Formats: sequence, structure tokens, C-alpha cells
Amino acid sequence: MKAGHYDSFAECYSADNEVNLINGYYERPAMIGLAGDVNGRRILDAGCGSGPLSAALRERGAIVTGFDSSPAMVELAQRRLGEDVTLLVADLSKPLPFADGAFDDVVVSLVLHYLQDWAAPLAELRRILRPGGRLFLSLNHPITYPTVHPGSDYFALARWTDEYTFDGHRTELTFWHRPLHAMTKAFTDAGFRISVISEPPISPETPRELLPPQLGDRTSFLCFIFFVLEAH
Repeated sequence: MKAGHYDSFAECYSADNEVNLINGYYERPAMIGLAGDVNGRRILDAGCGSGPLSAALRERGAIVTGFDSSPAMVELAQRRLGEDVTLLVADLSKPLPFADGAFDDVVVSLVLHYLQDWAAPLAELRRILRPGGRLFLSLNHPITYPTVHPGSDYFALARWTDEYTFDGHRTELTFWHRPLHAMTKAFTDAGFRISVISEPPISPETPRELLPPQLGDRTSFLCFIFFVLEAH
């Protein structure tokens, strides 16, 4: 995905992201829950979008910095968070403008699955984390690609595109699928220890009308997979 791809529909994406099932009541609450007590911790939101996760972490006492490759998203985040929060236009696939060990934690929410190469981004994230720091990741679940494309090779690195509608705006997003063992190998090769792999339920505050009828009484479904990694 090209840097700045979200610029053309940033407002629509942000509005949809606030209230939809997948982001508002599933992915974001799960990330916040995994982060736990963040009071006083220096946290980088890598791929911050319009800043909803940054705002939630700041409300819990974190000292937040963020960046995104979309200038339009960074502008929306700055409006939300105010000028006292440092927000930059930067690209996770390139060297990051932060010192070694600058952060206690990094959150990377639904970003890595846009990238073919993980080695350089993960090395940069490891560099800017202090020893013992935590990396929180959410990604497309590896079962998604073979489910959407029956007959595809689960074990292959594969590029795939799907169409989405955000607050009335239709667009295509392109992702890179990799199997679970390739994900975990990339993490450990970059110097991380895997402490949590999570497939969480939706938030108990989810409005019933947002739930698909086929879910029935279940509170979990396969969509994203979540990791907590420790830098060592």
C-alpha cells in the first residue's frame, strides 16, 4: 500500500472507525485491554490513523507519540489530540526519526499486514523500544486469506485485495497474507519474545444491532489476531 493511500478517504474512514463493529467494538478495545496499565509509560502509536487509540491510551495516563504515512490522517489526529502531542508523517517501511530505546511500548494497530517485508520494520520497532519494552500488534488473522479465497495456499506469502465501504466511500485495500509460523518467526528473528497470542471476544458494550445475525449467542469470531511481544 502506497504511503498516503488513505488521504483520499481519511474523513470517511475515521468516521466509520469510531462506531463500527470491527474497529470500535472489537480491535480497539482488545488493544487497550492488552496494554493494561499504561500510566506514565512512553508509548508510540505507529500508524496512528486519526488517533482514536492514541486518545484512549492518553486518557489512561500514557505519554503518547504517533505517526502515520497519511498526512490527512495525521492532521485529523492532531485535531483530536491537540498540539501538545507529537505527531509525525512517517513510514514504517523506512527508518524512523526516533532515538534508540525511546519508548516503553509501541502499538501497531492493523498496519503490518499492508507490508510485504517485515524484517526492516520490526528491526526499527525493536531499536526504538527499551530493553523489556512491549510491542502490541493487531493483524489480519492468517485464516482470513484462505477463507476469502478458497483454494489458495495458506502457507504462501500472498498479496490480495478486497473492496471496503467506509461511511459511504468505496475503496480497495491491499494486504499481504503470511501464515502464522511466518509471523512468529519474523518476530523472534527481530529480537522479540512472544508473551501473548490473543483471539479476543468483542467488547461487552457492543450494541446488539451491530452484530451479524449468524453470530448467534457467540461473543467471538475470527477476524484479527493480536500479539504482545517483549524486546530482549
